[in-house]
Amino acid sequence: MTSWNSTPMEVTYEVLGWIAFVSWSISFYPQVISNFRRKSVVGLNFDFVVLNLTKHSSYLIYNATLYFSSAVQKQYFHKYGSKQMIPVAANDVAFSTHAVLLTALTLIQIAVYERGNQKLSKISIGIVVAVWLGGAVCFFIALSNHSWLWLISVFNLIQVCMTVIKYIPQAIMNFMRKSTDGFSIGNILLDFTGGLTSYAQMAVQSIDQHSWVNFYGNIGKTLLSLVSIFFDLLFMCQHFLLYPAKKAQQIPPNSSTSEERTWPIGKSPDHHYPAPPGNV
Repeated sequence: MTSWNSTPMEVTYEVLGWIAFVSWSISFYPQVISNFRRKSVVGLNFDFVVLNLTKHSSYLIYNATLYFSSAVQKQYFHKYGSKQMIPVAANDVAFSTHAVLLTALTLIQIAVYERGNQKLSKISIGIVVAVWLGGAVCFFIALSNHSWLWLISVFNLIQVCMTVIKYIPQAIMNFMRKSTDGFSIGNILLDFTGGLTSYAQMAVQSIDQHSWVNFYGNIGKTLLSLVSIFFDLLFMCQHFLLYPAKKAQQIPPNSSTSEERTWPIGKSPDHHYPAPPGNV
């Protein structure tokens, strides 16, 4: 495994990575907090959450295995060259772990809070079942010849596909409702920041190593950043341009219900009336 050629580049790489981690990690909280305050998940698409959990679980399998397994790292170096660097950093593993936990928490909120007439679609259920059955089949295929790098690459591909698919139900739901109420834009803004810094982090590593293997050696992370940025821009367009939140209209007080006082004609409120005659 090769080392960094430039210390400033290495520091920049680490800083960008942890900025991406913080941005992506915090991005889960606005939606969770909004659900908690409203005691409702109306406006949040359930398909988005379920597909998101599958996506992050697959990404965690890829990141954790490549980062911690020496056997998988050996296969990676054999394929891409011993002078290459592992394209997974500690912040990637931390983010994936955190993402799985927070997405699972959101699912719990869906189970206990007001849902209105929203429900999980059969299409999403079918996709999730098919993905995990396919992953199980790939595991037994890889088990015979210990093709672990190929196996985690499959899960990396799964997370890319889930990244593309998961946003579509929410985007369609916003379009049908002509509103983004119930869907936190804070989540999107932070996700957008994470996508930009993650892509910049990969660029820094490639510049330092004078190689672009980092991009196609971890195509999942590359596509994750690009797809996230694309859909984040779409959601920002929906929220700020197409379906901006309507300002609450202030209803003026009804003048007929307000207390009115009348005074004799020609007399002002300050006029002093004569005292009533006393008892004789």
